[in-house]
Amino acid sequence: FRIGVRVLSETAGAAETGLAFSQLAGLLLGRLHQAVTEDAVRRNGPVAGGRSAVIAMGKLGGHEMTAGSDLDLIIVYDAAEGAEMSEGAKPLSVNQYYARLSQRLIAAVSAPTAEGVLYEVDMRLRPSGSKGPVAASLASFESYHRDSAWTWEKLALTRARPVCGDSGLMNELTRHIHGALCEPRDAARVREDVVDMRKLMLKEQGTGGVWDVKRARGGLVELEFIAQTLQLIHAHAHPHVLDTNTLAALQKLHAAGLVSDGDHAALKRAGLLYHRLTQMLRLCLDGPYDPARALPALNLLVANTAVTPDIATAEALLAEAQGEVAAIFDRLIGPVA
Repeated sequence: FRIGVRVLSETAGAAETGLAFSQLAGLLLGRLHQAVTEDAVRRNGPVAGGRSAVIAMGKLGGHEMTAGSDLDLIIVYDAAEGAEMSEGAKPLSVNQYYARLSQRLIAAVSAPTAEGVLYEVDMRLRPSGSKGPVAASLASFESYHRDSAWTWEKLALTRARPVCGDSGLMNELTRHIHGALCEPRDAARVREDVVDMRKLMLKEQGTGGVWDVKRARGGLVELEFIAQTLQLIHAHAHPHVLDTNTLAALQKLHAAGLVSDGDHAALKRAGLLYHRLTQMLRLCLDGPYDPARALPALNLLVANTAVTPDIATAEALLAEAQGEVAAIFDRLIGPVA
């Protein structure tokens, strides 16, 4: 609530707000993960060498959460070599043990209460997606991202960040993620895959016009795809360009000479505008924003957020930014139209 007040009173910028929402979510995940881990030991005993950690993806991974963001998570576990069962009065196999622990963590985060739901949780980015186990072993996580991950999963991995759990496992996961992202790649194939994904998204999801800040042509999705694609292509030779935060990654790509001055200025300008608008609109609305149907006070708030005198000027500014990002996407990644 206090973070939201600072957004509405314009005393916190978009980057500061995204970081604050993300730090809050990370703290809560850490406390809940500790609680369900202790509960698992009470119920089923410890696992020899057992440890687990939570990887944040998406907005949480990139420190870009809004008031309405869900949590994209991957839960990874490890155990001593040869460990097959937990050591309590009601033992479980290692796989089942950590599956239950993960399900209890998800329930703790997303269960309906009198105060509402804390966060919605999305586990689809785990290895093999919804078809895979709810918790991945360290060995399977490593082998999947080394041998089997699709391009879209590699893009998602650019925003992966261990946020809580066993500190040693978190460090191992950080090293593995970095190593997986620094593998040499066929740049042309990566670009082709990303363009195909973007075309499919536009075909299946469409857009809600200029004010669909996320999905519009040249919107936030394409801005993120530019940063993620260029990181994938160049991380082998320039590992220092990796950053889970979109604007920070673009800054590093620019500093490495991989994004021109003009393109970086345009992408940064658009990214700041998109994040300001997204933070404000997610606080004020549950659904899409349409200035023609919105209250005048909300339109004034949106115009102030865009640093424009009125909503018509804000819409023109947003459309101009989307046009610039779309042109850069078509030139650096590949044409969508």
